[in-house]
Amino acid sequence: MGWLWWIGGALALGILEMLSLDLVLAMFAGGAIAGGISYLFGASVPVQFVVAALTSVLLLFTLRPWLLRHLKARMPLVETNAAALVGRDAVVVSTVTGEGGRVKLAGEVWSARVEAAQTIPPGTEVRVSRIDGATAVVVPVTGP
Repeated sequence: MGWLWWIGGALALGILEMLSLDLVLAMFAGGAIAGGISYLFGASVPVQFVVAALTSVLLLFTLRPWLLRHLKARMPLVETNAAALVGRDAVVVSTVTGEGGRVKLAGEVWSARVEAAQTIPPGTEVRVSRIDGATAVVVPVTGP
């Protein structure tokens, strides 16, 4: 009956993995299944835990990197939030200098600044080079 505890633990870890989606808890679930299998072969409780721990570590360092590599190859990373704004074009609303200014970016007005010692007048098209906190760091667009 002890194998049911191992399988129950593996199921619980599998459910938690569905919430985290980082493939760590799935590797622990694999270790729990290995612990349950060692129970079926008559191993003592300490040996079961050692088998579960070693299997989890082995899966973490061998199977997980391989799975992550193939998962990322099949599903490209989609930037969200502020990271998705890098590289987008904006229009200067109020003069942008190294100290500040405002741009219209993705339908919203953002605080902005330039890194170089320059002044960008209103109406100029700029491109976001990075997001620094709540400020868009912009550069003038030089062509199409």
